[in-house]
Amino acid sequence: MARWEPDARGRLLRTAVDLFFEQGYDATTTAQIAERAGLTKTTLFRLFPDKREILFQGQGTLIDLAVEAVARAVPGSPAIDVVAAAISAMTDAHVADHSSSQRLAGLIAASPELRERAAFKRSSIAGALQTALLERLGSARRAGLLADVGVRAYYDGFDRWIAADGDRSLTAVVLDELAECEADLRELVLGTRTHPVPQRA
Repeated sequence: MARWEPDARGRLLRTAVDLFFEQGYDATTTAQIAERAGLTKTTLFRLFPDKREILFQGQGTLIDLAVEAVARAVPGSPAIDVVAAAISAMTDAHVADHSSSQRLAGLIAASPELRERAAFKRSSIAGALQTALLERLGSARRAGLLADVGVRAYYDGFDRWIAADGDRSLTAVVLDELAECEADLRELVLGTRTHPVPQRA
């Protein structure tokens, strides 16, 4: 494989996932990843500070998409619709591949180091979304609540999607999860639901 071949980031991600599955995350070295991907260690370290970051390379893109979606939302839109636009932008960026997503989720679940990094990613997305919502709403409390609900719906919906292995899109499942969160909150506060909960796949 030529060392100048494009899509070095994607090749490193696919190679890292394969090697982590074959021999474990802790036992896999950056040198092994670079060699199998047909790249030099210098190239790998130019792109990523360590092997862990190869798996989390999409974090910045997801944050940018969410923040941009909040900024583009029509003025006066209900706040929950703005959150829906933000998490839809994130889910639309995912490759619709249950198998790859399941493999990656399994790797993260099996490694304390990767779980810690995943928690930081989740916190970073929530923080960025809260900041973007604050600019629109002018209330830190409301922005924080909405960001927490949106990120919970995003992650819980993603877990449902990879477990179902069905035909529904990730975006549809995540938006259903958001609607359920909204209905639960209304029921807790008001003692009633304003609309039926979507049926799970």
